[in-house]
Amino acid sequence: MVGSEALASPRQHGVTKPLSLAGPSEADLLRTKKLNKFLVDAGLYESQEEVAHREKVLGQIKQIVVDWVKELTRLRGYSDQMVEDANAVIFTFGSYRLGVHGPGADIDTLCVGPSYVNRDEDFFFVLHEMMAKMEEVSELQPVPSAHVPVMRFKFEGISIDLLYASISRLVVPDDLDISDVSVLYNVDEPTVRSLNGCRVADQILKLVPNVEHFRTTLRCLKFWAKRRGVYSNVTGFLGGVNWALLVARVCQFYPNAVPSMLVSRFFRVYTQWRWPNPVMLCAIQEDELGCTVWDPRKNPKDKTHHMPIITPAYPCMNSSYNVSTSTLRVMTDQFQFGNQICEEIELNKAQWPLLFEPYMFFECYKNYLQVDIVAADPDDLRAWKGWVESRLRQLTLMIERDTQGKLQCHPYPHEYVDPSKQCSHNAFFMGLQRKQGEIIQENQQFDIRGTVDEFRHSINMYMFWKPGMEIFVSHVRRKQIPLYVFPDGYKRARVPRAVNHQLVCGSAEKPSIKRKDEGHIERDSPQRRKSISPSPIMSPFMSPQSHDSVSPDMHSHSLASGSEPESNFKSEEIGFFGCSSGSSIVTNEEAGPEKTSLVTRNNSQESSEEYFQSAVDELSGDKIQVFGIEVRCDISWLREMKVHFSLVVGKLTPKPTDHTTPSTTILNPPASVAGKITPQLTDHSKPSDESKRPVTPLRPLVNSGTGPTAVIVLQGVNGGHRLRVGSWNIVTLTGKLLELVDALQRHRVQVACLQETRWKGKRRGEYNGYKLWYLGANRTKNGMGFLVAREL
Repeated sequence: MVGSEALASPRQHGVTKPLSLAGPSEADLLRTKKLNKFLVDAGLYESQEEVAHREKVLGQIKQIVVDWVKELTRLRGYSDQMVEDANAVIFTFGSYRLGVHGPGADIDTLCVGPSYVNRDEDFFFVLHEMMAKMEEVSELQPVPSAHVPVMRFKFEGISIDLLYASISRLVVPDDLDISDVSVLYNVDEPTVRSLNGCRVADQILKLVPNVEHFRTTLRCLKFWAKRRGVYSNVTGFLGGVNWALLVARVCQFYPNAVPSMLVSRFFRVYTQWRWPNPVMLCAIQEDELGCTVWDPRKNPKDKTHHMPIITPAYPCMNSSYNVSTSTLRVMTDQFQFGNQICEEIELNKAQWPLLFEPYMFFECYKNYLQVDIVAADPDDLRAWKGWVESRLRQLTLMIERDTQGKLQCHPYPHEYVDPSKQCSHNAFFMGLQRKQGEIIQENQQFDIRGTVDEFRHSINMYMFWKPGMEIFVSHVRRKQIPLYVFPDGYKRARVPRAVNHQLVCGSAEKPSIKRKDEGHIERDSPQRRKSISPSPIMSPFMSPQSHDSVSPDMHSHSLASGSEPESNFKSEEIGFFGCSSGSSIVTNEEAGPEKTSLVTRNNSQESSEEYFQSAVDELSGDKIQVFGIEVRCDISWLREMKVHFSLVVGKLTPKPTDHTTPSTTILNPPASVAGKITPQLTDHSKPSDESKRPVTPLRPLVNSGTGPTAVIVLQGVNGGHRLRVGSWNIVTLTGKLLELVDALQRHRVQVACLQETRWKGKRRGEYNGYKLWYLGANRTKNGMGFLVAREL
């Protein structure tokens, strides 16, 4: 017979026991009622008409993909019965599947089709052409090269992100169980990632104790994250699935809590969480199908993750791999801010609106980087902005790398538009500050000129670039922030720090007065903090010493933790070594974006030319050959990358003698050579007649923008996961590296996979005994390419 104690034992949600089984008090219920009213008043819920419209649109998309699959089945000669049975299924995931979407939100959808309907041709070409002809469809944008390939569009005004997964079945039933691991059999990595979104959403809803409380809490915290500037996966913060997983874990810790309690406990838990210990809703499922699962004990790369939040569906992976040290620092400060406000709410000293006060980003730093993005028309800007925004996280990482972490970056995920510009325009901003506790020397400067040039170079490798697409990076001080970033069109008065410090910079810590000689001493020592969690938060991956206390030994990196922002730069300038006093950046921020771009380009040319020259001045010009290859790149480049030109375009002399020679007369190949590979790439024994062409000056080769101006060199495998041509990501390694290398070798292209993962600082490598130098890159009419010198 089962005892009463056994019957009363609570069900365990997650990998650990609950922290508390306490239910709500009358005060908690009242606070929950006020919170719900606040969310409704903030406009976070859709009307019934909007709900019905979304359901109608999903039904129409379902019919479109079914007709598409049936037509492909008929064209491929299958039987009439097979055509009749042919089917595709639409699943939703993300905020819509979780039930927390708001007005105007997009719908994340997944189309699952049969094995004979593929993604590269059938989805991104045939279906794309079908939808492009529909009046209901607008802003159609295929993104086949994304980490998760997606087709974005609007259908009757509703934004849709449509993924495709081809599974190992000839007929896909309407009642397909996508949570069954069998759907992952014999599929490629992009398909696994496409299926994972739906599988994760279903698992989250199964693993939380109370779905309605989970939804209200998640809706609240997503709104908070957007108001506080920490909602953006692509920028290095957290996206929708990350916030859902964090909230779900708190729901597991407090299974009987109501939303007002869960919001408060959320900040309490994650203010004290010992990162990088992972957040997990369930135990990591063992490897069943050979898919890689997150496990830092086996995978060295997983050890580098700063804020692991693990998905609950097989294959378990870290959903927050984009988080950097800078963005983790910002989020930690915001968690502390939220925790303090919630404590005041529970003491009836504050109300819910105070928690959702907008983050006053432009009042928190003295120095900013402004990234202006312009294009010829709105359609071009949409694609160009998406590419640039996806690379902003790299700029953050590069600045911290090149300053050894002494200069910290705060990318702000909101975009701004200058209405005075005639062209299509967007701007992003990034706050800059010296790392707290760093001892600085008098007149110390941070030289980030090369870092910004490297970033601009990587941005300009966009393979769908069109005329008019430009990017400008400039340094602005707080007083120079443009007025269009402020909601009312004018700059807000700064709130006195002693009065309301936490609303300016979002830190929960109190301002303190320090002596001058304490500027380098780290504050917030463990002795002055205590745990506010009822019991330790445990994890299977925690180290033994982390089990004795919930409160982490964190050092405060917040700008708000006791020092005036202006003081961070009193003895330094964010700029470049060798600048005159008072100048902190090579681009003249007083000149505006147009003049800034010219200054940057000219400086880049001169510095590049000097560097290219120094790379080869130790060798005789007779021992250097320069090759040019144009790689034709279109939307089907994964399948149809072909070498269009390959020829020796000249010898490189140690010093350029003629900077006025038109590059087109030098670089245009003879008709007999165009379209085929010359022996020089495979036969190194003797030079051909092409090598006897007139000596080519360096500058026209590097700066030319027409004709076959570049040589392809596959630079290496970045961390074992990506193949790169220069700084341009070509293709993920899994399943594609050998295919690409084999295709190039069939065209008799010498594939040089250098071990250097980036060229900056060491632009030379070795392959099969031949020394190679990276000299520059140019965009050609039909594709991209790179200029390389080879020592004979």
